[in-house]
Amino acid sequence: MSTPPALVRRLGLSDAVFIGLGSMIGAGVFSAFAPAAAAAGTGLLIGLVIAAVVAFCNATSSAQLAAAHPTSGGTYAYGRAELGPWWGFVAGWCFVIGKLASCAAMALTFAAYAAPPGWERPVALFAVAALVTVNYFGVTRTAQLTRVIVVLVLLTLALVVAAGAVAGPGPDGWSASSLTEGGMYGILQSGGLLFFAFAGYARIATMGEEVKDPRRTIPRAIVLALSMAIAVYAIVAVTVLAVLGPAATAVSAA
Repeated sequence: MSTPPALVRRLGLSDAVFIGLGSMIGAGVFSAFAPAAAAAGTGLLIGLVIAAVVAFCNATSSAQLAAAHPTSGGTYAYGRAELGPWWGFVAGWCFVIGKLASCAAMALTFAAYAAPPGWERPVALFAVAALVTVNYFGVTRTAQLTRVIVVLVLLTLALVVAAGAVAGPGPDGWSASSLTEGGMYGILQSGGLLFFAFAGYARIATMGEEVKDPRRTIPRAIVLALSMAIAVYAIVAVTVLAVLGPAATAVSAA
């Protein structure tokens, strides 16, 4: 029996990039800067560089594995193929547990902004249920919704950056001399917190059977999405620190 044409549709490079961006430019950009500033002050910029370097190394490794094993399953498939069934099993479960935690963090971050006080958990559960419903109808629907969400988020962040540029540096803005005031431990803490923001590139690597020419598309999509996410985070971080200063950023709920 032949497969209906509608069921063999594959996503292109732009779809894969948008899905990666949707995973990276999400909860992190709306929640990670405050705890990072509390840990390192202005040094969160160094932490952002550290997180970006680690993410780039891991992302390019994932891209190479995706090119070598163009199949669905991501880290489960890679661990199984390269190290054996047991390691694939462990890697797969670690991935699932980690993504469940990320899902909870993203849903609660959305609810913290969108829900009235006391309604955060119900709204977070509704958001998860709504996205699961969209995913049920196939990866093309997911890609379409992701495009809309990413465009809205980027427009919102562009508005924030533009407002910051118009307002100009605040009296407590950052300076190069204050980059190391938080100490190395604080900087590493901020790097760990900000790394959470880049974790979405792994989502692209799991799409081996859902994109066109996965050996070529997935590595390119991972590098493009991560590079764009790093640029967005750097611009927003500099703007927020310049306008609010590290102390105000650390205690901000938004």
